[in-house]
Amino acid sequence: MAHIVEVSDLHKKYEYYKKAPGIWNSIKSLFKREKLYNDAVKNVSFTIEEGELVGFLGPNGAGKTTTLKMLSGILHPTSGEAKVLGYTPWDRNKEFQKQFAIVMGQKNQLWWDLPAMESFLLNKEIYGVPDKQFNQNLDELVDLMGIESILDVQVRKLSLGQRMKAEIIAALLHNPRVLFLDEPTIGLDVVAQQNMREFIKKYNASSKTTIMLTSHYMEDVERLCNRVIMIDHGTIIYDGGLKQLLEKYVTHKSLILTFDTKVDRKGLAAFGTVKQYTSRSATIQVGKDNVKQTVTALLKKLPVEDLLIQEEDLDSVIRHIFTEK
Repeated sequence: MAHIVEVSDLHKKYEYYKKAPGIWNSIKSLFKREKLYNDAVKNVSFTIEEGELVGFLGPNGAGKTTTLKMLSGILHPTSGEAKVLGYTPWDRNKEFQKQFAIVMGQKNQLWWDLPAMESFLLNKEIYGVPDKQFNQNLDELVDLMGIESILDVQVRKLSLGQRMKAEIIAALLHNPRVLFLDEPTIGLDVVAQQNMREFIKKYNASSKTTIMLTSHYMEDVERLCNRVIMIDHGTIIYDGGLKQLLEKYVTHKSLILTFDTKVDRKGLAAFGTVKQYTSRSATIQVGKDNVKQTVTALLKKLPVEDLLIQEEDLDSVIRHIFTEK
C-alpha cells in the first residue's frame, strides 16, 4: 500500500514575548522584551496508508491541531518534512489543494448569512467540479446526512448538528483523497454524534478516503479507528493498534456485585480495591490477571446473587496514560 501521508521530524516552534503586568512594565516592553519559545510540535514522524482511518489523540495543547494545520498547508513548520499525496503541503500546490479537505469542528467554512446550498455551489466553482459529478455527489451526501429540507435555510438558523453535517458535505463535494477531521462531533448531542460516526465510517469504507481524526470523545475513536497516534507536549508517545493499546495499558477490571444478604465492606477488601459499596452491592477493582481466581473465591465465600465483569473504558485508559506522562 502507498504512503498517503509521510511525516519526518516535523517541528513547529512559536515565538512569544513575556510582559509583566502594569503600565510601567508595558512602557519598558516597548524598548526591551524577553523572547520566549513554545515547541507546539517536536520531531513528529509517522506514515498513514491509503484508506486508513487513524485517530490522532492528545489533551488540549498537545499539538494535534497544529500538526493538522501543517499537513493541510495552513502553517509552515519550523523544520522537518511532510508529504501528503506526494506534495509538500505548505507549498500550497493547486493540484494538492484539490485533493484534500479539512473540517474543524469549531471553525466555519460555510457562509453564515447564506443558505448552505450557496456555499456548496461556491465550492463547486473553487474546486472546478463538473456539473454531473457535483450533482451526483451532492445527492448522495445529502441523502446520507438527511438534510435535504434545510439546504435553503440560512446557516445561522441551523442547529449545530445540522451545520456540522453541512460542513462535512461542503468538504466532500470534490471527492478529496485525504480528509482531516478536527473534532467533528464537538458540541453535538448524543444522537447527532452517533449519526456523524456512522456517516464517517460508511464514507471511509465506500470511498477509501484516507482520514485523520482528532476527538476528545473516546467513543468516536472506539467506533471508528483501528489505529491511534497519541501525542503529548508535541511528541508522539504511541502509534499502533487500538486493541494493542488497551492490552498494554489496561491493568484492571471491575467486578460489579449484587448480594443476597448484607455484606460487610471489610470483608470485600481482601478481594481487591473497593470502588463503590452498599450493604447489598459493590464494585471491586482487581488486576486483569487475577480475575478468574478472584471470581471463584467470591462465589465460594460471599452470598453473590449477580456478578458482572466490566472492562476499563478507553476514556479512563487515555486519561491514565496522559496523567502518567
